[in-house]
Amino acid sequence: MGIQDRREREKEQRRNQIIVAARRVFHKKGFTKATMKNIAKEAELGFGTLYLYFNNKEELYAAVSLRVLHYFNMRISHIINQGNLSKMQQLDALKNVLIDVYNYDPMVTINMYHLQSIQTLKNLQEDLLDEIKNLARYSTIAIAKIFEEGVDAGLLIKKNPFALADIFGSLFSGIVLLETSKNFLDGKKNHLKSTIAIAYEIFNRGILAQQS
Repeated sequence: MGIQDRREREKEQRRNQIIVAARRVFHKKGFTKATMKNIAKEAELGFGTLYLYFNNKEELYAAVSLRVLHYFNMRISHIINQGNLSKMQQLDALKNVLIDVYNYDPMVTINMYHLQSIQTLKNLQEDLLDEIKNLARYSTIAIAKIFEEGVDAGLLIKKNPFALADIFGSLFSGIVLLETSKNFLDGKKNHLKSTIAIAYEIFNRGILAQQS
């Protein structure tokens, strides 16, 4: 291995070290209270070293969030590649994937929606933003394809598949943010899973081509 290759490997290891430390800090303090100094201390690195890899806290959180997006797309691909599922079974499987993604890393999933503002995205490094764009584009197209096939087969209402996919995703993000806020304010039991189940039961009934 040449010197350049070794340096690149060490750089990547250091970057991963920072991301792992950042995830621990975000879990302890939350996104708002976490600081770059907290993360530098957790990673056992100098404060200035972090800025050699990430320009700000938002970029670090985006890097942490990528693992959730990769997991989400992997699960969607699995649904699409299963050839023995009916259209409604696919939609039910998609709902379960959303719940599984939340369980995979609730804190990152919740805050990922907070980071989707245009201003925040504009402040990300170009390569990081491109990766987020590509992952988001894949998931949107994949989910829309499931709806499109249902529409073409006459099983679902004739509406724009991409609009249906956006509504499908918005239900989840809206419920996650609402239930998280309610749980913080009144400390009552989290009704996230039951609320999601009811919401998608109503949604799935509403998009059937023939109402019973």
